[in-house]
Amino acid sequence: MKLPFKLPKRKSSYEIDMTNGPLLGKITRFAIPLALAGILQLLFNAADIVVAGRFAGPQALAAVGSTGALNMLIVNLFMGLSVGVNVLVARYYGGGAHKDLSETVHTAILTAMACGLLLVVIGISLSRPLLTLMGTPEDVIGQSVLYMRIVFAGMPAMMTYNFGAAVLRAVGDTQRPLYFLMISGVINVLLNLFCVIVLRMGVAGVAVATVVSQCISAVLVIACLVRSDAVYRLDLKRLRIYKGKLLLMTKIGVPAGIQGAMFSLSNVVIQSNINSFGSIAMAGSTAAGNIEGFVFTAEDAFAQAALSFTGQNYGARKFDRINKVLINCILLVSAVGLVLGGLTNLFAGPLLGVYSTDPQVIEFGIQRMLLVGLPHFICGAMGVITGSLRGMGSSVAPMLITVFGTCVLRVAWVYTIFPLNPTWQMLFLSYPISWLATGIVQFVAFLFVKKRAKEKAGAATPQS
Repeated sequence: MKLPFKLPKRKSSYEIDMTNGPLLGKITRFAIPLALAGILQLLFNAADIVVAGRFAGPQALAAVGSTGALNMLIVNLFMGLSVGVNVLVARYYGGGAHKDLSETVHTAILTAMACGLLLVVIGISLSRPLLTLMGTPEDVIGQSVLYMRIVFAGMPAMMTYNFGAAVLRAVGDTQRPLYFLMISGVINVLLNLFCVIVLRMGVAGVAVATVVSQCISAVLVIACLVRSDAVYRLDLKRLRIYKGKLLLMTKIGVPAGIQGAMFSLSNVVIQSNINSFGSIAMAGSTAAGNIEGFVFTAEDAFAQAALSFTGQNYGARKFDRINKVLINCILLVSAVGLVLGGLTNLFAGPLLGVYSTDPQVIEFGIQRMLLVGLPHFICGAMGVITGSLRGMGSSVAPMLITVFGTCVLRVAWVYTIFPLNPTWQMLFLSYPISWLATGIVQFVAFLFVKKRAKEKAGAATPQS
């Protein structure tokens, strides 16, 4: 396929030397494009939600929003493998193991395509029974099922983009994925408006626009890897599954996927309780959750930085430098989380007004943002520690801790504390409490895992 423009060739400026020199500037340089790329990806969903709410009504807004937690529950089971890709590529790149790196890249892309096809079958066949199980209201479920089925038809493209972007992130290249998402994001917004306003396709138009944009971003990232002259170059003729690399990828990625799925499962339980407040409350929660998503995405860029920087330094056996990575990332993510959480609460009314003009919808959203958005920096710090653990190859420990802290604890809250005072505020108080408990235990695990890894490798090499 000939592209309408020439992709940039690899330059040294795209990659970052994570194993030498000062860290603060490099982490910031890594995280900013990644945060912007994540925000653009969220704008896909924001465009869906805004167009649905403004031009197709509150039921359409609720329909699009009510599928989010369920979609992520299913997708996260497979997306965890991209974490394994990131860790392995970073480790081999930092350690100079070029053959292993190449085998990982080719295994990753073929695995992404296969997982995407499997997700098509799962999403289309299980959408209605799962949405029914969640208690989706009758005035919403028809549109929710339609939206979910169309979105899952685009899963091969979504998986391919995310696995390809994981390869680039692992070597410090967070710029080109940003360029690709800028292109596909603009197309997504334009198609949203055309399909809903001009063609009057409703939620189907919103979903189609999302799928088309995902296909474009997937083509761009594959073309980038194919045309690269770096050690992570992709040769489509060499696509195959290298058993050893797949096993390692699975060992790291499956626990991460289970963690993400369990995290989403707790959100599905929360969503089921949100549904009990009615479609207006659902719409308010959907809008507020989307705004909070921008805060989370900015914070998650530093969790990804912790993963990649830790992975490369682990591969280079620079264990003391891993401590510096963690400290820098926690300071940066806390500052970003506090600023963005404060700003989104300060301007909550106008921001929610973008999604809906209904005063009740806005009021429900404001109440949620106060309890979830303002203390969101705690979630950011928790994510950084998790990223550092995974960068050292430890994926089971953070999975177990997160499953208990943010899943078991949150679900227990919903079924024990919440019924004693079943208010909107009490429901969302479960978020900051579960983040804090999980983060404390994750930090203890980090200290233990790093000490064990250092002992296993012998004395650490001189640090820079």
